[in-house]
Amino acid sequence: MTRARLAVALTALALAAPASAATVASDVTANWGGYVVTPPVDPVTGLSGTFSTISGTWVQPTANCASASAGTPTASAFWVGLGGNSETSNALEQIGTEVDCSAAAQPRYLAWYELVPALSKPIKLVVTPGDRINASVTVSGSQVTVVMRNLTRKTTFSRVLHMAAPDTTSAEWIAEAPSACTTSGTNCRQAPLTNFGTVRFSQSSLTDSNGHTGTISDPAWSLTALTLQSDIAGPTFDRYRTPVSPDLATPSALGAAGAGFTVKWSTETGATTDPGYGYGGYGYGR
Repeated sequence: MTRARLAVALTALALAAPASAATVASDVTANWGGYVVTPPVDPVTGLSGTFSTISGTWVQPTANCASASAGTPTASAFWVGLGGNSETSNALEQIGTEVDCSAAAQPRYLAWYELVPALSKPIKLVVTPGDRINASVTVSGSQVTVVMRNLTRKTTFSRVLHMAAPDTTSAEWIAEAPSACTTSGTNCRQAPLTNFGTVRFSQSSLTDSNGHTGTISDPAWSLTALTLQSDIAGPTFDRYRTPVSPDLATPSALGAAGAGFTVKWSTETGATTDPGYGYGGYGYGR
């Protein structure tokens, strides 16, 4: 649960996608693993398009707290959201769940939403390992609607919110190493990634501002697969990012329908490609 990740280095074609889909680029970041899409630029106006609604479903993973370093809290977040993908973005609208391990190696499962630059807010929705979670974010002007459904428990959270300047220039389905922040949001530190095994995203859907709806691999937009590598080299944004371990979150290729994929946790070190630079940014103030 963070403010944004800086995407400055795209590498060559990496992951397979359906034949009708847009080309899949790849990128390495310090805090996001999954997929990000961006709308095309209008050839007449030169302006980038925007998105209005994103949704996705995932199965809440089980935290393996025994694999964490003794006395070290860990965290992993899973979410869908709009915005936050460019280095100039100051906003991100997201909703998701989390699997944490305490310093005493005790697991914790929770749900949350966040309208960056504000800190995240906990959702009073019970989430346990194996639950199927469906979540969506819809933006219309300054109005943001976040919805989460626990399909297993048949419970729902929905809230209509307002923010001055939402960012709708990108869309994401992400597993993340979140950052813990002070309540003022001025002091943040990225947490080591909880061993979540594998998380599977499915039924992923996206609607742009023209009313066109498609899956992640829809050829109407550009697609990038993100691999999380928390010890990547590059500029360090000390206020926001402190690389803490070589843990990875690696996305699979998209399924045949272009709407599903998995992200796998691993302790193996790094990609050999040129890295993109991410930072932890604003996280949860709990």
